[in-house]
Amino acid sequence: MKNRLKVERAIMDFTQQQLAELVGVSRQTINAIEKGNYVPSTTLSLKLARVFSKPVEEIFQLDEND
Repeated sequence: MKNRLKVERAIMDFTQQQLAELVGVSRQTINAIEKGNYVPSTTLSLKLARVFSKPVEEIFQLDEND
């Protein structure tokens, strides 16, 4: 799964820590999502989309291997 989390976070000028606190996870979780090492749950994906006021599909995209 590909994601634009790092880009969206930069647009909002959030640190990984700030974003993590907003959605109730650790900074390490945000880092792992951004690197593509962790696929977030549906609940976490929806929380992240809400923070950025965007549909989930604008932040997360399936790639050919999914």
